[in-house]
Amino acid sequence: MKTTQYFEYTKQRPDRTQIKDEWINFVIQYPEKTDIQTDGRVRKWAKIQEVDKYLRVILLEDGETIHNAFFDRSFKED
Repeated sequence: MKTTQYFEYTKQRPDRTQIKDEWINFVIQYPEKTDIQTDGRVRKWAKIQEVDKYLRVILLEDGETIHNAFFDRSFKED
């Protein structure tokens, strides 16, 4: 799993320590929604059934390096 230094730093925040690597990989492989930001980064969302929340994963432009991952309280199902 390729990650940025920013991701390694932020994943230690108390609100992010419960996010499992397997959940991040699930979102990357099976996103319910994918969006490209204006800066080229890729946003992906998927529902994590175990916690009944949507996880947003942000990848760099290469589509594989993880830059951020967090539970997105504002995500709306289409």
